[in-house]
Amino acid sequence: MRNQYRLDQKERKIFRVLAESAFANPFDARSLQLMYKLAGDRYPAGDILAGKVFARVTKYLDRVSQDGRIKWYRFAGEDRDLVRIATLRQIYHHCCVKFDDLIRLQVQTDHTPCHVPFAGDILRLLRQSGFSAEDSLLYFGFYYQLRRAWYFINQGLIGQSKPMEKLRSRLWASVFTSYPDWYEKTLWSRMEDFSTFLIGETGTGKGTAAAAIGRSGFIPFDENKGCFAESFTHNFIEINLSQFPESLIESELFGHKKGAFTGAVDNHQGVFALCSPHGSIFLDEIGDVSIPVQIKLLKVLEERRFSPVGDHAKLYFHGRVVTATNRSLEQLREEGRFREDFYYRLCSNVVPVPTLREQISSDEKTLSALLAHTVGKIVGGPAPDLLQTVLEVITKDVGPGYRWPGNVRELEQAVRSILITRHYHGTGDGGKEMDSLSGAMQNESVSVGELVSRYCMELYKRHGTFEKVAAITGLDPRTAKKHIRAAIRDREK
Repeated sequence: MRNQYRLDQKERKIFRVLAESAFANPFDARSLQLMYKLAGDRYPAGDILAGKVFARVTKYLDRVSQDGRIKWYRFAGEDRDLVRIATLRQIYHHCCVKFDDLIRLQVQTDHTPCHVPFAGDILRLLRQSGFSAEDSLLYFGFYYQLRRAWYFINQGLIGQSKPMEKLRSRLWASVFTSYPDWYEKTLWSRMEDFSTFLIGETGTGKGTAAAAIGRSGFIPFDENKGCFAESFTHNFIEINLSQFPESLIESELFGHKKGAFTGAVDNHQGVFALCSPHGSIFLDEIGDVSIPVQIKLLKVLEERRFSPVGDHAKLYFHGRVVTATNRSLEQLREEGRFREDFYYRLCSNVVPVPTLREQISSDEKTLSALLAHTVGKIVGGPAPDLLQTVLEVITKDVGPGYRWPGNVRELEQAVRSILITRHYHGTGDGGKEMDSLSGAMQNESVSVGELVSRYCMELYKRHGTFEKVAAITGLDPRTAKKHIRAAIRDREK
């Protein structure tokens, strides 16, 4: 029988922190605290801190190595799992930069999966560390998934405000769940059962959030071909349901058979048929679809089967579904336009996407950061002088209190308008609602009831739920709803 090794008390304490850190959501404050604990001191967050953590982990792994190799499988009980996780974490650090380069290359390439030149070295290192060939491929796939999730969630969503930090954390949990140890054991191959419902105003970036989830799914590595089974640029499909007439939505979703209806001159594959087993479908504006379509979508989500229009064949859908709406779910359900059973199939992971005004209110640097990103995207690189001009024009033309009713999408158009005309005068009611309310209060022309109703309506526009309005105002949710309904009626008069 082989000798079994044990960690001493100090080593076990460090390895427990490392295991918790390895499974922690990197966008939660707890993750940074664990990194500082591992590093042994406070360093600037980023590559410096990660390097210090890696150095300390390597030091402790060297202490428990035998013959120059980490033999985690020679440990027993908890120690075995702790050293196994530390070993995986150390190997992951070796390939992070290489995976980042691969992701950027794949973004610039067509839908053909890129060759992974460093795969052989990492797989060999995993196998030499005691992992089976099968487990080595699995962990190599996890590494790629972790880096993609970090890339698209961290770099795709701009701004460091509290609402954006919360959104990033929720998106990470949407990919790996809140129990990543269980994700590693069983859930990684079952995520098609976990749908995500994004809610938020028009222009808040729900599509970017959906893409971050959709492009971060697990993709297996094909060792014979030297590449991953498919490209993340190809396996995420998005469709805006509001742009199709009712008569064509089913065809776009499920496809149709030639001759199924007038104009069906050929067979057509819908998005459910086009989605790969490792892919995702983003159904935007789900609140706009009719009850009959909701029923059919519910059946697909529950049974994973569907039939093209005009065909009795049963096709199977293996991907994941992300949905979004800018409408009030409470109001849609109350009016009978959103089925209860359909809602309950989607509501396990409802993720609010913050408005631009929420972000700016939480962090005054958000506007500058988003403008810098937008200007750079438009002109092809950093342009500090141009950015300063854009900031000056926005401050002069709409003022710091502008409420950006069109959110990030409006901000992008504002930059383009300034580049062309050197002016931007805003759109919609950006701040006018609160300005008019403030004016009415100054003129002493508003009743208490109207004041409460209009304030509740403004909160509802920001947060999108009666419950949030009730929590902020201290009102009963039914009372908050009554005031919001009163404000809507007053507007319509």
